[in-house]
Amino acid sequence: MTLRFYDTASAEVRDFVPLVPGKVSLYYCGATVQGMPHVGHIRSAIAFDQLTRWLEYRGFRVTVVRNVTDIDDKILAKSEASFHPDFEQEPGAVPEEEWWALAYRYEQEFLKAYDTLGVSRPTYEPRATGHIPEMHALIQQLIDRGHAYPALDGSGDVYFDVRSWNKYGALTRQKIDDMQGAADADPRGKKDPRDFALWKGYKEGEPTTASWVSPWGAGRPGWHLECSAMVTKYLGTEFDIHGGGLDLRFPHHENEMAQSQAAGHGFANFWMHNGMVTYQGEKMSKSVGNTVSPAEMLEIAPPRVVRYYLGQAQYRSVLDYQPTSLQEAAAAVERIDGFVARAVRALSNDGALLVGSHGTVPEAFAAAMDDDLNVPQALAALHDTVRAGNSALTDGDLAATRQALASVTDMLRVLGISEAAQPAVDDQATSALGTLIEAQLAARAEARSKKDWAASDAIRDTLAAAGVLVEDNADGATWSLQRG
Repeated sequence: MTLRFYDTASAEVRDFVPLVPGKVSLYYCGATVQGMPHVGHIRSAIAFDQLTRWLEYRGFRVTVVRNVTDIDDKILAKSEASFHPDFEQEPGAVPEEEWWALAYRYEQEFLKAYDTLGVSRPTYEPRATGHIPEMHALIQQLIDRGHAYPALDGSGDVYFDVRSWNKYGALTRQKIDDMQGAADADPRGKKDPRDFALWKGYKEGEPTTASWVSPWGAGRPGWHLECSAMVTKYLGTEFDIHGGGLDLRFPHHENEMAQSQAAGHGFANFWMHNGMVTYQGEKMSKSVGNTVSPAEMLEIAPPRVVRYYLGQAQYRSVLDYQPTSLQEAAAAVERIDGFVARAVRALSNDGALLVGSHGTVPEAFAAAMDDDLNVPQALAALHDTVRAGNSALTDGDLAATRQALASVTDMLRVLGISEAAQPAVDDQATSALGTLIEAQLAARAEARSKKDWAASDAIRDTLAAAGVLVEDNADGATWSLQRG
């Protein structure tokens, strides 16, 4: 077994060797809770959930930290707007909502989306507002080491001095003078317009509840500083993997790495970034109107189908949404579910005991996941196993069926598809439905024995209209419920 992942910092796929044998420490950027989750947030969470599940399958004990940014300019701006007489309601918006209440409300929306789509809860999920002392300590370290300074205009801001750190720009391989957006940066109180805020001094008109006492005056933390302080508290000054969306590489992760290493921390051994989600080849944009949210996807398809779609690409690649994307994902999930339902029924009828499995994924699946989480190849192995399982069912080979079912179960668990929410099942109703369907299949079998094809087809069409898929094989007809 050789795990290999792409490291953004070195721009190469490297062998993964954890800092502590048998353990993996993973931090990935969570949400700034100023609005409803968008599809990019959820794709990122699913990518790092797949990574976590695979590492655990390979026997590692994984500590996962996913932060919540619950204090931010946009959070304050949205809260302030809610007090305005002309406040425009958006879905879920609350008039005269304090910033901390707004942040908490949206935090719950993120948790709901994560849970619905089978994203495992992290080991720790710290909020930025709960770690102000750690941020103060880190700022002081940087000042003492000559890499940070209080604002020159006495505003109470504290800035990181980018020119004091000769490795600044290393993550994204940029030179300071060429950095995008540098000319547009606000230069007030800075030695260099590219210097970024570690601490933001309190400004007139801001809510006093959004500021904390500090050695440099009342204020609140800068965005980049939050992650460095939180990851250090929970994973130490050096850890295995830092993850997040590709859009966070610069400036957020570049600044995180610079301030942490300037403070003397080894910080992340690997940087892993997931790709973006596009809409028919174009960048999603509210202004253009070509966005689709997780909530909208869940109105079209069940959670397991949405999870399959959002997790089906290699994590570093672009995932392109098309109007038919969820239909295609639904068809794939339906093929898997159809085999599972038939296999469980066959094994149950045979009196075989189905037990939980582990360690039965096919070699092709394992090789794909070891190779920088190549999920498309892993899914190919999953569907190959489904086809082999269906052939075993047709041949009446229950031993091969049982092995295929165990493998499929493990692969679904690794990919998180089996953990996505499913509709609640009423056992009594399900039993009654099964009895009625079996009666219809018996009537159909009798019609077929009499070569009454019209009656046989009519029964099949009636069942299909009710969402029941009927498949004929050498041992008779089997059925499964169509998903979606």
